[in-house]
Amino acid sequence: MPWLSPGRWRKRLLLVSVTLLAGITAIVFAVGADMAIEAHREVVHMAWWSSLIIAPAGFALIAWATRRFFPGTEGSGIPQAIAASLTDDHRIRRRLLSFRIAVAKIGLTLLGLLAGASIGREGPSVQVGASMLNMVSGKKHGRIAPTSDLIVAGGGAGVAAAFNTPLGGIMFAIEELSRYRAFRANSTTLIAVIFAGLMSLAILGNYTYFGRTVAALTWPEGLWPVLMCGAAGGLAGGLFTRLLIASSRGLPGRAGTLARPYPIRFAAVCGLATAIVGIATGGLTWGTGYAESKAALEGSATLPIFFMFAKALVIWIAFISGIPGGVFAPALAVGAGIGANIALMLPGEQSSAILVLGMVAFLAGITQSPITSFVIVMEMTNNHQMLLPLMGAAVVAQGFSRSVAPVPLYDALAIDLLRKLTREQRASSTPPDPPETLAPDPLEELKQQVAGPPRPESPPTSATTAETPHDDSPGAGTPAPEKPEGA
Repeated sequence: MPWLSPGRWRKRLLLVSVTLLAGITAIVFAVGADMAIEAHREVVHMAWWSSLIIAPAGFALIAWATRRFFPGTEGSGIPQAIAASLTDDHRIRRRLLSFRIAVAKIGLTLLGLLAGASIGREGPSVQVGASMLNMVSGKKHGRIAPTSDLIVAGGGAGVAAAFNTPLGGIMFAIEELSRYRAFRANSTTLIAVIFAGLMSLAILGNYTYFGRTVAALTWPEGLWPVLMCGAAGGLAGGLFTRLLIASSRGLPGRAGTLARPYPIRFAAVCGLATAIVGIATGGLTWGTGYAESKAALEGSATLPIFFMFAKALVIWIAFISGIPGGVFAPALAVGAGIGANIALMLPGEQSSAILVLGMVAFLAGITQSPITSFVIVMEMTNNHQMLLPLMGAAVVAQGFSRSVAPVPLYDALAIDLLRKLTREQRASSTPPDPPETLAPDPLEELKQQVAGPPRPESPPTSATTAETPHDDSPGAGTPAPEKPEGA
């Protein structure tokens, strides 16, 4: 019988083994991130001015190492995983996912947290998980599953293990990593997410990221916080998405003049700015924002009105510096700040619940993945009473976000990255892959899927109408992701 075939079980065993290794790696990454944040906090507590030295030097060192030795590790890591899943060109995949990139991504992200950067580990965990499962996609291991499925499964496993959110990992794989691909409901993704989650459970126990919260809303009064948080978080997330996308394509004025020819110096300036903002806010903006958000949820501390603005500022600074690091966990902190400000305008003792609504709204505003957002936040807080309010806030936030940012953040970054790498690959002198292994340009697939059916062309008005010359440049045929229809 086929299901008893030794070869079939050997492939499954290999998949499980690599998934367990990815889970262990994500857990070690999480523990290391907590240690790096705590070490930075202790150093700055002993000498507040040390941040003015640590942050610029750390940012510059990380930017130099990224550009000199580890290209492909910059930024979040989620756009790299999406781009790798959309291309069948092995040369491009090797520039986005590899064991070397995975190891460097972890190390450089930890250095960034040690320097006080406002970055997260969720995005890097996705790239690390995708890289590890991509390693077993070669022919020498047999065909375990399509390479794109392995990449998606690895990304979902990274989320599941990093935050102990197995349902969130599955939804992330479906809604975020498979937005432009038909998701195959096969066992590959389920095996990866389940075993990564089991590894997290075995090592760290049945913990929740923010601890168990007892936040709840009373009805019908609770409808107003849902609508207000959804609208505010969605608009803020959409505007922040537009800012990040525009910044990724180049900075205007003197900032762009410095960033392009002198990226290391620019990274040092970004580190100095991060240190100054952190000192001015009493240390509230350093790191992921996890401690500040958790304290606000527990009621042991309050978030000042300026927190959401200051936190968003340092996230943007870390993003434009070009150092590795995600925006997922810091975005939750910004959302908590939005919720805290809205709670000041509403009567009653529901501030913790409103903070959670702010988190899910801003996250859904950035990702435009409402199901993933409310499932992950629900698992992070272990509060099923808030399921319906979280769903409502996420859906409202997605609608408001799309009104100002038609393309989600990670999708836009992935398309831009894939366009850039495809153009560089076509312009290089490296011989192409054999025809049987070289798939059609994935950017053309994106263009057809996002833009919809082509519009009928009007007939020529005269027989002498000049024929439009063809564009044979390397970037010809690539889609413009700024305003795709139906995104």
